[in-house]
Amino acid sequence: MDDDWERRIAEVQAGLVRSGDPVAWVTEADAVESAMRYPGLAVRGAAFGVVARDVGDDGPWRIVEPVRCGMPQEARDCLQSRLFFRAKDDTDDPAVRRELIAAVKVLERKPVDRLDVLGVRYRVVRADEFTRIGDDGLEPPRPTDPEPVFRVWEGDIPHRSPDDGALLAPDRSRGPMSEALRFGMRSFSYTGARYPAAVRRDSERAVVSHPDVALLPVAFGVVEREGSGWLPHGSLLATPHEARQALYDMMVDFWPRMYKWDDAQREPYRRAGELFRAAGRADKARVGGREFRICRIERMVRFDPDGPEGPRPSDVDEYGPQRLHPRMDEDGTLHHEE
Repeated sequence: MDDDWERRIAEVQAGLVRSGDPVAWVTEADAVESAMRYPGLAVRGAAFGVVARDVGDDGPWRIVEPVRCGMPQEARDCLQSRLFFRAKDDTDDPAVRRELIAAVKVLERKPVDRLDVLGVRYRVVRADEFTRIGDDGLEPPRPTDPEPVFRVWEGDIPHRSPDDGALLAPDRSRGPMSEALRFGMRSFSYTGARYPAAVRRDSERAVVSHPDVALLPVAFGVVEREGSGWLPHGSLLATPHEARQALYDMMVDFWPRMYKWDDAQREPYRRAGELFRAAGRADKARVGGREFRICRIERMVRFDPDGPEGPRPSDVDEYGPQRLHPRMDEDGTLHHEE
């Protein structure tokens, strides 16, 4: 460990001591125990989102589109929609709308990852998604992970993104164990034959070109055992309960409707879902020879002195830029063209 990182971890530890916060101490002890029980890392791959900060500002970046897209173009499309609806709904100023429309047109034509609009600097960012793994599989939620006060299981439940309101900067860590993880991930790169050579080369270059690391908010998700690996289901969620509720809904409602199961096919999943719900804070469910788990997911973004890392040359888009919305005049009139 180099002197700078030793100093940084010492500062975080000193701050923890000064705070005297018992919750922080319990959380840190929980992290230490987890690192011992789940010493390995299982890497899922890249995820993409959009961050922003004011032009000329050197503070943290705001996450404005959650870092959960499977390819860069999805994140660019999210930014295009964000700017379009801002022009449509959030201003009556023709000059403001004109600049927003111009930015939308750029995103309709080009795979742009950096864009300045109305004094705000937007960037498409690339994250690596991973989870800890031990002898019994992927790490489940920890006892100190946040849970809602009232746990709701049914109805149209809005799920929050873990990135809502989050700030992103290398020096925004949550404790000594987080700092140790950031230090360890500085040298992380993709290895092994399952990754294409171009992916491995880009990953090795990024260790040098973007040597610092920022951790995103912890997320939770549903995974299914598939041979020796795990298949994710659904999106990243902000709390363990939201992931449990998502799995419950999949078993008792979503999958039966999606796959048009008959009563005989539905019943085992309904029973398994109700047993899972009755357990309250269970993190495993089995039905029909399938095994599902709730797992704890971490993500990191690399940084250089100029800011967060964007998409790499080896990151693949399945489609390119396109117009997503009707043409808009500077007075806000929409043209729905054939």
